[in-house]
Parts: sequence; C-alpha cells; structure tokens
Amino acid sequence: MVIFSAIVVDDDKLTRTRTKTLLEQTEIVTILGDYDDGHTAIDNINKLKPDVVFLDTKINGTNGFEIIDSTTLSKKPLFIFIANSGEYAAKAFDYFIFDYLLKPLDKKRFSKTINNIIEFKKKNELANFNHSLENILNMFQENKTPNNKNPLIGRKINIKSGNKIIFLDLNSIKYISASGYYVEIFTSDSRKFLLRESLSSIIKRLNSNEFVRIHRSTVINSNFIDEVITSNYGETDVKISDNKTFRISKGYKKGFQKIMGVK
Repeated sequence: MVIFSAIVVDDDKLTRTRTKTLLEQTEIVTILGDYDDGHTAIDNINKLKPDVVFLDTKINGTNGFEIIDSTTLSKKPLFIFIANSGEYAAKAFDYFIFDYLLKPLDKKRFSKTINNIIEFKKKNELANFNHSLENILNMFQENKTPNNKNPLIGRKINIKSGNKIIFLDLNSIKYISASGYYVEIFTSDSRKFLLRESLSSIIKRLNSNEFVRIHRSTVINSNFIDEVITSNYGETDVKISDNKTFRISKGYKKGFQKIMGVK
C-alpha cells in the first residue's frame, strides 16, 4: 500500500541509490524521480507534486534552500535534508525542514524518519477531516437557524491535548508560533498547546480573518494587537495586550497593512 510519494535530489550517485533503496524497502513509497542537479529538480517538484523531497544541502547548480524557495506549490512537500555534516542544521530549522539526516544513511535512523512521516500524514489527514466535518456541521446549523444567524458558528477549533480533544474558543487565542512541523498556541488565560501540525494547516482550520500572519512562523489574533510600531529603518513591529512584541517580516508586511488598514 502506497502512503506517500517522494523525489530524491542529490549530486552524489551513491547517496541517491542508497536513499532509493531504503525507500523501496518500505514498500509504502512511490518514487516519482531522482535528480542530480537543482534546476531539473525544481521543475519536477513543481510539476509532479511529491509528498516528500529528500535532498542534499549542496547540489549541482544550486543548494537545498534555493530549491525550497523555488517551490511554487500551494501545498509544499515535506523537505528532508541528507547532508555530509550538521553545518546547516540551524538554518534548516528556520526553513521548517521536517528532518535532517547525515551521510552515510543509517537504516535505523532512516526508518524512524519514515515512521515520523507516516504519523504526520495521519494527523494532517485527521485535521483536514475534522475541518471538513466542522464545515458540514456549520452548514447544517446555518440551515436550522432563522435568518442564518448563529454567533457560535466557526468560533471554536478542536485540538488534541494528551488523551483529550479540547474545543478552544478562537477569541481566547492570542497568537500561534511555528517551530519546524510543530505549532504552539498561546491563549489569553496563559495556556499553551503544542501540536504536531503545520502552521498552514492551523490557519486553514481557523478559517477566520481575525488571524493575521506576520511571519512565516507567526500568526496573531488581531483583536489582541494594541500598537503598530515603525522604525526609521523601515522595520515594523506589533505589540499585543501583554506587551509582547513581534517583528513583521517584509514578505507579510503589505498583507498585514491591508488587513489592518494601516500604512
């Protein structure tokens, strides 16, 4: 049974062969292709839409980070580095790399990565199912409610905490911070929830214009924003109600200004 598809990118033939062999041994992966240069890899990643990309940090004609930046898919694959050393591990963390493996590949360590991919996909599929179920229930509730008015529609999000599923009021969420393939949800009553879910998936489930993305790793509930602070160097920060300050990255600045009605 095939669970996910993959592409392998490495200019070292031995590593490409080793990676493909380990993937084939799992019997749950479809290998869509393997490439020894970055530019061909970029074209095929965007064309074939793999679930996972295994790639080196340094590749003929480019590097792993440029390949990630050049991926134009709305639903990006999981990226897993296979590197000669841990030199780029810190930078990889900033890019939300799913895993960082060292050459030569260890079968036991590789198997752990595969298991983590499977677990991640299961949770992601469950989150998407729950989101779809919420939409169906909301539509049903709208049809039952006179004048289609119901202040409770879409005001809660379900999150798993230990052996419980908590229905968290959206109004209580101050901000959400991403770190790799985990997100932390911070609430107004000082609670914190750690989820193994992508920030994009959480944003989709929130389904609310009140949440503003200000950085690739940060989403803020606009109801908690007290101040927007602009420096003489063009940098913009936001301060929320507990005096915590966040920097707005350049890539999200225009969108933030448009949503918040500021310049």
